[in-house]
Order: sequence, then C-alpha cells, then structure tokens
Amino acid sequence: MSSSSESRESARPGSPIAFYAVTLATFFGASSAPTPLYRFYQENFAASPVEMTVIFAVYAFALLVALLIAGSISDHLGRKPVIFAALLVEMAAMALFVLADGTGWLIAARIVQGLATGVAGASLGAALVDVDHVRGQLVNSLAPLIGLAVGALGTSALIQYGPLPLHLIYVLLFVGFIVQAAAIWLIPETGARRPGALSSLMPRIAIPQRAKRPLALVTPVNIANWALGGFYLSLVPSLVAATTGSKNPLTGGAVVAALMAAGALGVFLRRARNPQANLTFGVLSTTFGMLTVVAGTHLAYVPVLIVGTLLTGMGFGTSFLATLGSVMPLAKAEERAGLLSAIYIQSYLAFSLPAILAGFLAKAVGYQLTTDIYAAAIIGVGLMGLMASRASPEREPSMA
Repeated sequence: MSSSSESRESARPGSPIAFYAVTLATFFGASSAPTPLYRFYQENFAASPVEMTVIFAVYAFALLVALLIAGSISDHLGRKPVIFAALLVEMAAMALFVLADGTGWLIAARIVQGLATGVAGASLGAALVDVDHVRGQLVNSLAPLIGLAVGALGTSALIQYGPLPLHLIYVLLFVGFIVQAAAIWLIPETGARRPGALSSLMPRIAIPQRAKRPLALVTPVNIANWALGGFYLSLVPSLVAATTGSKNPLTGGAVVAALMAAGALGVFLRRARNPQANLTFGVLSTTFGMLTVVAGTHLAYVPVLIVGTLLTGMGFGTSFLATLGSVMPLAKAEERAGLLSAIYIQSYLAFSLPAILAGFLAKAVGYQLTTDIYAAAIIGVGLMGLMASRASPEREPSMA
C-alpha cells in the first residue's frame, strides 16, 4: 500500500489510527501520573528519596523486559488481542496504586505497569504503522511525549483541586482503560496471525556491523538524554519544592510537563532535518537548557526553571530523534528489531540507573547539589558525544 493510499485509509471514518494514538498516549500518561505524587508518597509513607527513585526505576526495568520478551508477540497473535491483554494488566496496575499503603505496593504497581506499557507500546506502535506508515511513525514519536506531559500536568491539577489526591487519578485512568478495552473490539484488526509466537519470546539483540560505529558515536548523547528524562520523572517535583519553596503540586507537574511538551515540539519541528544537524541542535539546546535550569534552582525562581526546561525539552526530543536517525537507516528490515532492542536497552538503563544514584545523592547532599552534579554530568557526557560524532569522517545516514 502506498503512503498516499495509507493516508486516505487512515482518514476514513472508523479508522483505528485515532484510537491507537489516544490509547498509546494514555498508557504513557498513566506512567507519568505517579511523578507529581512522589513527594506525597514520601511524606505519607515515610520513604526516602532513594526509595522513590527505586519505585521509578523498577518501571523502566519492567518495561524493558516486556519489550525484549514480548515486543513482537502481536506480529503472531494479532494486534487487538495483545493490546486488550495489556489493557487488562494496566487496569491491575491502577488497582494496585489505589490499594497502596506503603512502598512495597508502589513497587509492585510500577512493575505491573511497566510490563503492560512495554507490551502495549510495541503493539500499538506496530498497529499505527500498519494503518499509515508515514503518519504512524510520527504518531509513535509524538504520542508518548504528549501522554507523559498530560499525565504529569493532569495529576498535578487533580492533587491541587480534586479529592483523594493519592487515588483519584488512578480511578479515572482505570475507567478510561475499561472504555478502551471495550472499544478495541469495535475497530478492525490491522495485523495478521502467523506462526512462531513461542519462538518470538526469545529476546533478540543484534547490532549490524555497519551500525556498530555510528551507534558507539551517538551512545554518549543517548545516555545523557535518557538520564535527563529519568531525573525529571523521578525527582524534579521534589526538587522544585525543595529549592523554590513552592508546595503547589501544579508547579512541579508543570515543569515535568514542559519537558515532554517541548520534546514533542522538537520532534515535530525537526523531523525532516538530517541526524547530524539534529544531534548538534539537541545537545546544544540541552546544554543551555540545563544551565538555565540550574540557575533557576539557585535563584529559586520558577519562571527561569520553566524556560530552562523548555530549552532542555527541545534538546531531549531532538537528540533521541537524531539517535534513531543515525543508526536505524543502516539496518536491513530483518535487522531492525534487534538493533532497536539494543538501543532500548541502552536507553532504559540510562533512564533508570542514574536516577537511583540521584536518589542516593539527594539523601546525602540535598536536592540542590544533586541537581548541580547531575546537570554537569549530562552536559559533559552530551558534549563529549557531540564532539566525537563531529570528529568522525563517516557520512551520517539520511532520515529518508
């Protein structure tokens, strides 16, 4: 099917592309919903910053495991049954959050949520490309970032203005997932059943020879980029409260939402640029943004913090776009899944492990010094990766 015919198909009434896009955004919105609540969990459950970052990190580990083991299962069982199963598991995670009365419950909820989101993300992403190859890829880049922004900001608003601050968001999400689980049977199946479901559960990680050096060159940038995302989603609301004195939940949520919204904008605006240009823009934007964020925390001035976050977010989205654009075109069709798995492993380890370290630092030296150290590391690693990529004589692949 051609791109133009796929686009016409996706625009017809009853097309599943809107449903898949909203469902994908909802999964990722649910994943950021706990972020504004971490400070309240810490107060209510007498938890340390380390425990909060562990609760955050186990989600990333579980999501990674789900991607590696069951990421391609919908290629064999069909998209709808796998997405439906992921919705049921996600509902179980929401129920665990509602029942949580300690950090153990929160860890269990995040593990279940990570498994559900990993399977759903892979299946929904594949379904979007089934419907429209061109628009589907763009939605796959934008929907998670938009969902993360709405989840953080929406939870903050419910904490500020709604009842039952530790539970209401999960009840609403539970209802939303019920609606989506029912609605999925009303749309057409976009995949097809084929044999090999059991063998597909064996993780396959393979980097094509031609992609090894380009991946090594962008690895420092990718690590810095995902470490930045992990820091924002695990500690930033507590950081904002500690350094600015603002106890308003909307403030911390708005800062996190600003990062993701700016990331989505960066992906959209720079989607047609070549990878090297995006890498340069992304690293420099992140560098200036993080310096502004540090200034905002030292000045205890939220507007400066948000401006810095918007710059950082543009770099966040553009840098990941550049990472994928630098290596994925080098893989043949049958090599892409293995290469993408390798990138996911790198990304989610960087997303989670440094955040745990930041939790230890925050407990030992406080949020301000932790931010200074973390920002310096992100800037240093990112600039090192940029210089290495620019020094390479190899021609970067096209995004086409």
